[in-house]
Amino acid sequence: MIQIHTRLRFLALCVVTVVALLAGCASPPPPAASAPAPTPLAAPQPQPLRPEPPMGPPSAALTALDYRLDAAYHLYGKNNDRIYRGVMPHFLYAIGVLEVQVDTRGNLLALNWMRAPEHAPEVIAEIERTVRQAAPFPAPVQLGSASYIETWLWDASGSFQLHTLSEGQGPKGQPRRAMPAPRGIRLVAAPGVTAR
Repeated sequence: MIQIHTRLRFLALCVVTVVALLAGCASPPPPAASAPAPTPLAAPQPQPLRPEPPMGPPSAALTALDYRLDAAYHLYGKNNDRIYRGVMPHFLYAIGVLEVQVDTRGNLLALNWMRAPEHAPEVIAEIERTVRQAAPFPAPVQLGSASYIETWLWDASGSFQLHTLSEGQGPKGQPRRAMPAPRGIRLVAAPGVTAR
């Protein structure tokens, strides 16, 4: 009986060996027609980043106060026919305090009311429209971006002054306050004033 098991084992081993030999002798399958390897695309060369040019006229303001002056002259230049001429009356129709934020190119980023004239919603809408239409503002190239706060003095006639350039308030005939002159560092000129 042991001999039968040994013979069966031997026979099984022979069968496995023959099958393995036959499998090794078989010819490999014919190679598939291969497509030419794709040529690698050249990696695009990175373009050097160029700073985008300012959209608005350049401002050389070094402080938020200097920039506020540039922005006030800019708004006056865009709305020359709507500026109240002379000393404003004691009693104004509306007073609003608005923060304006611009990016380095002078594009308007945000308007934030610090004190909105709630009794006159039409004035709120008109001030916002006026600021948006004046964009782009002078580009604060020295500051990177700018945020400034301006007080709007609104007359019942619909004309206005900005506190930065206000000629003052008081009775008719009172001598007007002189508008601040542009500083020597400014690139943006005041209306009727040559830039220095």
